[in-house]
Amino acid sequence: MKEVAAAAGVSLGTVSNVLNRPDRVSPATRARVEAAMAELRFVRNESARQLRAGRSRVLAYVMLDGSNPFFTDVAAGMEDAADAGDLSLFLCNSAHQPSREAAYLGRLEQQRVQGVLITPVDPDAPLLGEIARRGTPVVVVDRTPEGTTHCSVAVDDVHGGEIAVRHLVEQGHERIAFIGNHTTVGQVRDRRLGALRALEAAGLGPDHLVDLTTTALTVADGRGAGQRLAGLPAPVRPTAAFCANDLVALGLLQTCANLRMSVPEDLAIVGYDDIEFAAAAAVPLTSVRQPRRRLGRTAVELLLAEVSETGHEHRKVVFTPELVVRASTLR
Repeated sequence: MKEVAAAAGVSLGTVSNVLNRPDRVSPATRARVEAAMAELRFVRNESARQLRAGRSRVLAYVMLDGSNPFFTDVAAGMEDAADAGDLSLFLCNSAHQPSREAAYLGRLEQQRVQGVLITPVDPDAPLLGEIARRGTPVVVVDRTPEGTTHCSVAVDDVHGGEIAVRHLVEQGHERIAFIGNHTTVGQVRDRRLGALRALEAAGLGPDHLVDLTTTALTVADGRGAGQRLAGLPAPVRPTAAFCANDLVALGLLQTCANLRMSVPEDLAIVGYDDIEFAAAAAVPLTSVRQPRRRLGRTAVELLLAEVSETGHEHRKVVFTPELVVRASTLR
């Protein structure tokens, strides 16, 4: 910085202002300092700056599944909010692995990030509380943890499951497949619960929901579930399917095309998330829309409020999903 100041013919304080408070420097002086920086190939030492300030300019998002467009859309919303606050956002992918998630959290805490946003494998994992108690704020995304240890932002997945299956019932379907890994993923479990509530409200018992359990929520899992569904005897084969996410629904749609099953005449399909590919499918998918970018922006806003507020009280924000009806369910 001293070399930059000498080259630009200004004080060290002016160089500091250009770096940290550029609005205090006239445009002409700022241009002269920036030209000197370019000529000298000056790059600010951000680590030293953070050490002096006692606060990082970095946030981190530990997402559950980097291959799912839902999470990258959420991350895009986070990036919008972080950028507006002159912050950087690091992305980490736990890939549903608790050990990998814990390793990332340890590294991020060591790097003294300003805060952690996380879609956790287990929203009630003790490690999340330990990190928060040691001084790194944690906001849980797309899950609602028990208690008041963290802020959280999520979508009402029970309601999402209700509106999906209510729509299928209104279309005349009484035997509906539920495709997803509800035994291991809390969000999927809530969507299935909503589906059962919709059937109950229509006077249909739980036996009208046919579980086709998957190991994950990928296109390949959807294709496999489609093969299993097509192999069921005609008298008990569901006439509609509610998929736990859009990737599964797209895989199911592919199998239907390969087996020459007409959608929605032979099988109506509802997905979940309303990712960009849902509307662009060969048969546009009906899907439960989540406000993905808004989830991300709100999570960052909660985190920054926790960092700046004295006597901060944790908040749980829950959004209401909506059903977007397309050709995959309309006969």
